[in-house]
Amino acid sequence: IALILIQFLVYRQTLVGKKYGRKMKLIKKIKAPSFKLKSTNDEEIDLKSIKSNYIVLYFYPKDDTPGCTVETIDFNKLLKEFKKLDCEVYGISKDDVKSHKKFKTKYKINFDLLADEEKKMIKSYKVWGKKKFMGREFMGIVRTTFLLDKKRNIIKTWKNVKVKDHAKEVLNTLKSI
Repeated sequence: IALILIQFLVYRQTLVGKKYGRKMKLIKKIKAPSFKLKSTNDEEIDLKSIKSNYIVLYFYPKDDTPGCTVETIDFNKLLKEFKKLDCEVYGISKDDVKSHKKFKTKYKINFDLLADEEKKMIKSYKVWGKKKFMGREFMGIVRTTFLLDKKRNIIKTWKNVKVKDHAKEVLNTLKSI
């Protein structure tokens, strides 16, 4: 019976990803790397100190750019639904806190943005990589989202995220757990 239940849950998770047109990467539970970063609330956010059952960490390249703005606004619009599921949302980029605060104020974002200027967290989550834009190759943040459980295991990851409907996809995945 346990094997059938596990097979059903894996099948169900795969369907959630297909429903939105992209296959989700199913991964084994992996302990999330710890971090301590400055946030837009003028405090340091430490993974261990976050009290919620779930955490969404989404990494984005740069404040106030078209794709990053759409993604952040979409998470902000759905924030109340994430909170109902006892889930905190954090956006992370290598921009400094001053840039994050300006971005947060401009778009009335109701969750914290974390500044990783030294790229320690970005590299520990393996989201720093080679990118291509207009025929040019460069190093940068690969748009990636992680969903963590209460034990701070990574239970879902989305790499090379397309921003349209991404926040909704993450929320629907959380609802299905």
